Amino acid sequence: MKLEKKLYTHFGYQQFRPGQKEVIESLMNHENVLAMLPTGTGKSICFQLPALLLSGTAIVVSPLLSLMEDQVQQLKSQGIKKVAAINSFLSLSERRAVIDQLKQYKMIYISPESLMSNHIIAALSSIKVSLFVIDEAHCISQWGHDFRTDYLKLGEVWEKLGKPTCLAITATATKEVQRDIVTQLGMSQFTPYIYSVHRPNIALQIEKYNDVDKKIYNLVKYVKTLKGPALIYVSSRAWAENITIHLQNEGIQNVAYYHGGLENEDRLLIQQQFINGQLDIICCTNAFGMGINKSNVRYVIHFHFPQHMEAYLQEIGRAGRDGERSLALLLYCEDDRFLPLSLIEHELPSKEQLQGVKRYLEMMESSRLLLTNDDELYIQAQMGLTEGAWRFLLFHLQELNVIHLGNVNQQLISQAFVVIERKVAARLEEKVKKVQEMVDFINSKSCRRMDYLSYFDEKLKNQPDNCCDQCGLSIEKYMKSNHDPSSDLLKLLPWQQELKKIFHQK
Repeated sequence: MKLEKKLYTHFGYQQFRPGQKEVIESLMNHENVLAMLPTGTGKSICFQLPALLLSGTAIVVSPLLSLMEDQVQQLKSQGIKKVAAINSFLSLSERRAVIDQLKQYKMIYISPESLMSNHIIAALSSIKVSLFVIDEAHCISQWGHDFRTDYLKLGEVWEKLGKPTCLAITATATKEVQRDIVTQLGMSQFTPYIYSVHRPNIALQIEKYNDVDKKIYNLVKYVKTLKGPALIYVSSRAWAENITIHLQNEGIQNVAYYHGGLENEDRLLIQQQFINGQLDIICCTNAFGMGINKSNVRYVIHFHFPQHMEAYLQEIGRAGRDGERSLALLLYCEDDRFLPLSLIEHELPSKEQLQGVKRYLEMMESSRLLLTNDDELYIQAQMGLTEGAWRFLLFHLQELNVIHLGNVNQQLISQAFVVIERKVAARLEEKVKKVQEMVDFINSKSCRRMDYLSYFDEKLKNQPDNCCDQCGLSIEKYMKSNHDPSSDLLKLLPWQQELKKIFHQK
């Protein structure tokens, strides 16, 4: 079988990118694979093509609903119709229809949470599964930057499905995370394909400011002068919306905001408009970018720095997928370091929230009541727990046998919460450590590229001409060719007035 011919037939590409063909050949030979390919190198092709070629249905586990929807829509737009997603976007009748017709599909995208359903496992067990794909596989590892407790159960799910050929794939995983992925899955026999995270065509620049006002002033300047299309990453929904409005007020057209609070239809519309060139700039939270197939993003600006190095590399890797010269620009002021720390606090339950849940469970057990889904929603709302914090807590309560089939074991409650409190503290310490590593990276005086490569135990073999600000990068090379940078500076208001405009103050 000529794989290049099949690649062109199904996806219109003439040749494979580095790593793609090797991974596909192993999967076609029914070898389990652990793969790490950098952002922008076409990881999806590694499982989409063999899924179409092999007999049976491929199960693709994906952590983000928006990522699933985007990939399903992309495949359908390419004429690949035998694909579906099982997630909360489906109505009950639509969900039943997909499950009843599983054999008709070549690919089923599904969240790890949906895979916890015995009904769905039973349905999947009744068909021939060609591949079991775990996308964003770093989520399995407790040391991974986006650790998800439901991912820990995927090894059991894989076994229940009869251990079909498995692909665990990610863009960023340290050696420690790679080992943990394999261990958690119970993948004793596998072929590793670990490629460098290095993206030589992306130049790196970090700029520091004394306060956020001057940072805003320069953000406007760069958006007016740099070649697009572009992504601007911020820490919150409010920042995404306010900066978008501010840029529009400055006469910058074709810009929109994107975050997890938008309706699904709005998110899909914005994605498609950006991909098709109807929008030039997206001001977004980290909810945007995964799986977005746009090759000509020319620059990525981090207005707020991400919580860890892995996210930084994933997000800047959305620039320059066509291999052309691109720029990653991070704007920093000292107060920024408190933003990721405040976000982390909401990702895990606090001591007060743990005690509140403990008291509630003790009350339920003494009343001989079963814990229902309504109870879970009530606890989450009453204690002010985010969905992620509640999932973390519920997972450990089930692992420690405090909750089993809705029954609450009072004898185990006190000791279990001591253990959970230690786990929360350890997880918090790990997250704070990663934030500090990002701050150290920002404040480093050495080559940016060498710094991020060393984080992944790599060394810089060939330094690109346009490396980073520490190596003499000239940012003018990334500006519009017919542009005089001083002309936009004259149009900008003093930074005090710029800040007031962003937050609609008089």
